Amino acid sequence: MNYLSTRDSALRISAAQAVKLGLSRDGGLLTPASIPQIDQAFLERMVPLRYQDRAAAVMALYLTDYTEAELLTFAENAYGPEKFDTPAVAPVHTLDETTHCLELWHGPTSAFKDMALQMLPHLLSAALRKTGEDKTVCILVATSGDTGKAAMEGFADVPQTKIMVFYPQNGVSQVQETQMVTQEGANVGVCAVAGNFDDAQSGVKRIFSDESIRSALAERGFFLSSANSINWGRILPQVVYYISAYCDLVRDGKLPMGEKVNFCVPTGNFGDILAAYYAKRMGLPVGKLICASNCNNVLTDFLRTGVYDRNRPFHNTMSPSMDILISSNLERLLFDLSGGNDAEVRGYMEALAKDGKYEVSDAIQAALQEQYWGGFCGEADTAATIGRYYRNYGYLIDTHTAVAANVMEQYRAATGDKTVTVFASTASPYKFCDSVLAAIGVTPTGKDLELLDQLHTVTGTPVPRRLAALKGKARRFDLSCEKAGMDSVVLDFLK
Repeated sequence: MNYLSTRDSALRISAAQAVKLGLSRDGGLLTPASIPQIDQAFLERMVPLRYQDRAAAVMALYLTDYTEAELLTFAENAYGPEKFDTPAVAPVHTLDETTHCLELWHGPTSAFKDMALQMLPHLLSAALRKTGEDKTVCILVATSGDTGKAAMEGFADVPQTKIMVFYPQNGVSQVQETQMVTQEGANVGVCAVAGNFDDAQSGVKRIFSDESIRSALAERGFFLSSANSINWGRILPQVVYYISAYCDLVRDGKLPMGEKVNFCVPTGNFGDILAAYYAKRMGLPVGKLICASNCNNVLTDFLRTGVYDRNRPFHNTMSPSMDILISSNLERLLFDLSGGNDAEVRGYMEALAKDGKYEVSDAIQAALQEQYWGGFCGEADTAATIGRYYRNYGYLIDTHTAVAANVMEQYRAATGDKTVTVFASTASPYKFCDSVLAAIGVTPTGKDLELLDQLHTVTGTPVPRRLAALKGKARRFDLSCEKAGMDSVVLDFLK
């Protein structure tokens, strides 16, 4: 399997090279030259298997310069009991006959990012070996809250790697910040950026495309790569859990084999729901992909109108991992829907960079509306949904999951579609204790990590052990910078 750039379809590189580089030198996203196909027989083989076996089988279809045996070894290490608190890895929780919740937060940082970022270090380390790379790779990460900790947890003390994480100052939850600034490992660094996530993400992309920085780092024995979802090695492990969820529903008698299922995904950078799209493109029986946004609803407007316009107020919300106005992975979708038209995609991305907006062709707009339904959920409705699911189902969900649940309900009310639907739960409610407590009618008392105990006392739900272990951990990092200063932070980090 070769990989090409969304901005240069003539480019051809191997899977290992794609994982190693993260982002194409032309600023485009690396994407598979073709989409492997699966059939019912493949799914039937997957039904009785463990998550690790499913992961190896699915990833082997795309990573053809890796063997399925080594991918299985990686999966055993990434998703084993020392990392995940359930043997199911990504269990499906049933609420009623047609409504199920895919829990993606059972890993070491209690967020869905673990599903990919426990796997990516194995893929990258193997890629360095396969390509004969002698330089040290520096992973640059922009995070809206969860990616940073998950990436550092995955790459901490991994040989031949260093990792620097940028997060928006005052733009993540207290638990998320504590997770990052207490991270252990000799090869990690963390810096707060004065601005929002889009500022941090744009800064990382700027550093990637700056040849003078690349040259300076090469002289020092470093090269840059990414653990954000711009890296194909982030997207591919996420494709797995949609296929796995389908197989679990079939295995448990909740869905006949071959019947379609809808997926509803809370979305910021568009990576998680893009993975669902790829699963559908491969042949997984999927009906509608429901894209759930918070009040930073740029994606909702785009899916409904075909106009992407980031020129709007930025809102800091109780679902901060979705506080994004530039959804990078949308570029991969546009490339696929355009039939691999790199010139068309370049035009859209140039317009976005220049004017902050673009409008897709009629053909792409029609394809978007066939595949997707977009909706958004404001702050009051997010809180109300958390309270309602706790009262009605005894099921505690976080602020991002609540956005998905609410938009799923909006979709059903608007369309009358009774298809079995799975909504993604992307974080533990314990990462957002203050908002969750208030939503279930309890006044938060204390501050920061003290709220873990309060939420546990009130609900009886277990506190994830890694979050509980944060109490008393010393802060290691206190670095901050302006947007324009991110370059200097990276150069200082890689002296």
